[in-house]
Amino acid sequence: MSNPYLAHAARRIAQAGVVVLLTYVFTFVVVSILPGDPVTNVLRNPQNGFTEAEIQEIIAAQGLDRPVLAQLGSALGGFLTGDLGNSLRSGRPVATLIGEVLPSTLILAGSGLVVALLLAGAVAYGTQFLPRRYGQGLLRGFPSLFLSVPNFVIGLVLIHVFGFQMGLFRVIQPDSFWATLFAAVALGIPISAQIAEVLIANLDGEARQEYAAVARSRGLGQARLFAAHLLKPAALPVVTVIALTIGELLGGSLITETVFGRTGIGSLVQRSVTTQDLPVLQAIVALAAALFVVINLLADLVYPLLDPRVRLAGPQRLRRAGADRVATDLAARVVTE
Repeated sequence: MSNPYLAHAARRIAQAGVVVLLTYVFTFVVVSILPGDPVTNVLRNPQNGFTEAEIQEIIAAQGLDRPVLAQLGSALGGFLTGDLGNSLRSGRPVATLIGEVLPSTLILAGSGLVVALLLAGAVAYGTQFLPRRYGQGLLRGFPSLFLSVPNFVIGLVLIHVFGFQMGLFRVIQPDSFWATLFAAVALGIPISAQIAEVLIANLDGEARQEYAAVARSRGLGQARLFAAHLLKPAALPVVTVIALTIGELLGGSLITETVFGRTGIGSLVQRSVTTQDLPVLQAIVALAAALFVVINLLADLVYPLLDPRVRLAGPQRLRRAGADRVATDLAARVVTE
């Protein structure tokens, strides 16, 4: 890799690290430092049944009797080392509680993203190569349809049809293969709409380029033209869209887990909100923000590698080569194959 790319990568990694730290500081301020001290207020709520001695013991254990800067420094150091504190309710380490349910959520979110990519790719391919009546009419309306139906509605329909009617999975076994698959479908369908819209628009533009005309004139098949020549340049904006939909993917995972009865981050959040377990909520918010920043960092780093038209220029800007030169280069590549 070239030195400009390595410098760009190092700069973006440093920026992402600063953003993650600032996000955690902001979350800490909102949860722990604002007037009223929500942790102490929760402990002193008569409905929670803590005695004064227990309250003082918990306050000391959580470090709430120390100066604010000392609390922040301790919390930030613990966050960097993986120590997220202890739950107010169970007394167990927050990192352990999250670690027990995180794999289930990651499996669901990852499967949902795969479903969304496959579905978006299939719809985009069909819009380019199916007969005009289907590709230009029916398929181009699918993204709007997918986006208009909430994932919990799709999930309930899938449970009724494939769970109750066809018996492919049992609701009481939400972690089985078929239950996970249909949960991923319910999560992935709305996400695929945004990806498909951007991919279709960019494929339409790439299909009108000179290199695509040259490829067709040489008799390249539809599948090869799509996979080898149209998909890669059209996928550049899709990378950005995928990174931006990670937040929606995680949020949808929490809802989908509830619909399918899965034990994941969603159930942990629900339980923590119900019991006002603020250390757990603070850790989940901070980790979700960190994950979102990391995904967008990866998209930023992949961006210059996906498309040869992107060039790094100086420490803070990207420049794009001329469209005529790109078309000429790609057309020459097609001719030589």
